[in-house]
Amino acid sequence: MDKQWPNELPVVQVRVARPTDQLKSLERFYCIGLGLEKLGSFSGHRGYTGLLIGLPDVSYHLEFTQHIDGSPCPAPSKDNLLVFYMPNEQSIEKITQRLQEMGYPEVTPENPYWEEKGVTVEDPDGWRIVLMNTNGI
Repeated sequence: MDKQWPNELPVVQVRVARPTDQLKSLERFYCIGLGLEKLGSFSGHRGYTGLLIGLPDVSYHLEFTQHIDGSPCPAPSKDNLLVFYMPNEQSIEKITQRLQEMGYPEVTPENPYWEEKGVTVEDPDGWRIVLMNTNGI
């Protein structure tokens, strides 16, 4: 399987970014609860503070930003998902238990497909993640 980006799309990094009003809560959820690595952060950038979280390295990462004037961020729907494909069921159970203890219980997904082999949890902003017990595609 070729793991290179197409020549027409010479990408070196992918970032998924979104605003929030709960930067500290998101850091706790994604780093402590989910177990992802904090890659870095910034503040004072034209009124923005940000947090970079690895998936699991800098090539693919999440960015959360908060503006000094506020960054209201309602999740657009219950079917906007960040899916982690994890073939190890015990890892999913451990993470789910840790998130539950932190106050983030499992929720019923809008699409029942995700419930067949996955666990869905809402982050502090109401955006949903799925821990899917498969090898992915």
